[in-house]
This record gives sequence, C-alpha cells and structure tokens, in this order.
Amino acid sequence: MRLFWLISGTLSLALGIVGAFLPLLPTTPFLLLAAFCLSRSSPAFHQWLVNHRALGPPIRDWEENRAISRKGKIAATIAIGLTPPLTLLFGPPWWALFAQFAILAGVLVFIWTRNDPR
Repeated sequence: MRLFWLISGTLSLALGIVGAFLPLLPTTPFLLLAAFCLSRSSPAFHQWLVNHRALGPPIRDWEENRAISRKGKIAATIAIGLTPPLTLLFGPPWWALFAQFAILAGVLVFIWTRNDPR
C-alpha cells in the first residue's frame, strides 16, 4: 500500500509542478494531494515537501489552518472566470455549460469561504 501512496504522491507532485507553468492546470490541489499521499508513504518526503521554500507555504497553510492565501483565491477566481468563455469556443451543449457553471460556482464558494492564512 505504501508503494501506491508513493506513486500517487509523486504523480501528483509532478502534475502540481507542471501546473505552475501551464495556466489551465491547477497547482495547489495537486500539491495538497501529493502531501496527503506522501504523508502515508514517506514521512521524510512529506516533510521535504512541506518545508520546501516554493512549494511548502500553500501546503502548510492548508494543513495548519485550512486556509487559502488571498493571492491564491484571486488566481483561482481569474482562472475559473476564464474557463467558461474558453469553453464557448468549442460549442458545447447548453447542459454542459450549465453543469460547468454550477460546479465552478461551487468551487468559488468553497475557495472564498476558506480562511486567509495567519
């Protein structure tokens, strides 16, 4: 089972790092998933990730306070705001746009109701 968690954590970490450079791929959710998985497979790797200078702060904010930084909230809001117009370029059916809107609205409510880090 530890191997499963290690592979899952490593893949999530890789996706999180790639997401830092690709605008439509989120970074923080993958980093949080990586931290979760790695905490179950390798405490040393988990500590490395949590204490990493660039990757650690959003993970620590979440693990310690269930908080999302104001900068992260704004970045997520911008990315979510750009998603429906980009989707319209593909001409999806109305129900897909409605579903997308409902899900993204729920995500925004979740993000903006989280605390700011202390």
